[in-house]
Amino acid sequence: MSRWPPPPRLGASFYKAHGLGNDYLVFEHGDAWTASPSAVASVCDRYRGAGSDGIVVLGPERDGVFPLRMFNPDGSEFERSGNGLRVLASHLARRGSGGSHYTVDVAGERVVLEVHGVVEGVYDVSCEMGTARTGPEAVELDPAALDADGRLAGPAGESLRVIPVNVGNPHMVVLSEDVTEERLAVLGPYLVAHPALAHGANVQLAKPTGPGACEALIWERGVGRTSASGTSSCAVAVALVSEGLQPAGEITVRMPGGRLRVRVSETYDVVLRGPVAEVCTGDLAPGLLALLND
Repeated sequence: MSRWPPPPRLGASFYKAHGLGNDYLVFEHGDAWTASPSAVASVCDRYRGAGSDGIVVLGPERDGVFPLRMFNPDGSEFERSGNGLRVLASHLARRGSGGSHYTVDVAGERVVLEVHGVVEGVYDVSCEMGTARTGPEAVELDPAALDADGRLAGPAGESLRVIPVNVGNPHMVVLSEDVTEERLAVLGPYLVAHPALAHGANVQLAKPTGPGACEALIWERGVGRTSASGTSSCAVAVALVSEGLQPAGEITVRMPGGRLRVRVSETYDVVLRGPVAEVCTGDLAPGLLALLND
């Protein structure tokens, strides 16, 4: 039995924007096509579709709350994306949805978004991500997979320092001095769908680089290697605070796509902030819609 409701029906029009190269298409409810896994994968295809790292579905506003659903480019539905949420905030701001604060409901949780300003199509957007949780139970990881020191066996028998973090979706943060693309290419596919995880997890390879700063590489469920990720940035910042490697406060997370700022309180309340850049608006062509509905 699926953990998600039936796929929604969407309109043909879309808005596209990105957060540090991590791009999303925003569609609203309509009657042009159904967001089935195969249809979503086709729309996200970089060569045969509109192309994106995922789709945000915006439902009709209810009592001041905007309901959302989110889909990976492989067609799977997932809990939330920090960059996807911030892209959605820019869409609400540009269409004149009122004010600069927006409350959304995603996967049954309320999230508050704020647009602080916009300059030449680049929005400064923050997102209150709620209270993060750490530990195996937070990501539905079987604790039997961990050794007495809380470490997880790696693909080559190495002992991995993994910090499980949930910021509305599950993450496995690997703390290491060896933060390289080569290592991510091995650890990402190994951990993202580890058999000890009930629903998989996003994977980050990270290390602190100075006071209030760190670097991270990311491998996402349903996506693979990603240039930047909002929730991954939050998970890395929480992991560093929880391990005593950074004090609570603002942490700048540097990724291949750029930097995001994450504020983590002593009780792991998290706020994500960074830029969102407009790309385009458009409509799926009748021929593509016919294929989606075939």
